[in-house]
Amino acid sequence: MFTSPCARGIASAYLGSMRIVCGLLLGLILFGRIGLAASKRHTVVFGKWTTVKWMVGKDEHTALDLKIRALLVDGQTKEFSTGLPHDVTDRTFVVQRVFRLNDSLSQEPARWRWERGGWLLVNRVTGKLQQIPMPEFDPYSSATAWFRDYAAYCGVSADGKKISAIIVELGRRKPLLKKPVGDVSAEMPDSECPAPVWERAPSRVTFEPRGEPKFTFTVPTRAVDLATEEDAKEDNAKKEDRGETRREHGSQTQTGNQASHVRSVGNAWQQSKKQVISREREQAFQG
Repeated sequence: MFTSPCARGIASAYLGSMRIVCGLLLGLILFGRIGLAASKRHTVVFGKWTTVKWMVGKDEHTALDLKIRALLVDGQTKEFSTGLPHDVTDRTFVVQRVFRLNDSLSQEPARWRWERGGWLLVNRVTGKLQQIPMPEFDPYSSATAWFRDYAAYCGVSADGKKISAIIVELGRRKPLLKKPVGDVSAEMPDSECPAPVWERAPSRVTFEPRGEPKFTFTVPTRAVDLATEEDAKEDNAKKEDRGETRREHGSQTQTGNQASHVRSVGNAWQQSKKQVISREREQAFQG
């Protein structure tokens, strides 16, 4: 059967245009789904309260009632928490985490126990949960009091012997306050230092460590600015060190390149000189 070349050209053009249209429609559908996913608001809620046993004391044989509840994001359990949450902004809040720890020996069946953990920062809009870095925070001994985006608590040193009054601010690497207040002596949770008490205008917090006189620390804006300036100086110093290293490396590279160039020029000159001498010898031999 004879097929006109014009017909074949028309069919090819039609197929090409259909591919373009299908590609455009597919792109619109994908971009639309991406936009819907980006604009989706997540649902963050708490479950019902449940009471579990928390084993404490030196020998861990004393059982205390610990009220916990699930933290759900879009209907799925992401973490368990204890205590009441603290709203930092209209979008974020903090809450203390609890978790189940495997307490069984290798030869025993699975045996689980509940333990208190650190604090979580939760975003209601994105559904994101992240651990808050809190220096020397001890989930067993540190009773935390929040005000705005400040947290005040008594931390325990890495060796478990010293207690320090600490104030941290969300987003800051260094604590605004870290003051040693005594030695660890109590065996029950939250008994070394009760939760500090905050006041407003001016912003200040009172610590009352066990067996030590209470004291009050004011959190001025100036202290926060100073912390920011120190962080900026450290960052600038690190950048300058990196810049000096780059410049030294660049200088060394440039010097090496120049030396290589000089060597290559010298080698070329030697080769040309040898060629001239060789030609002169050939001419003399022929003459």
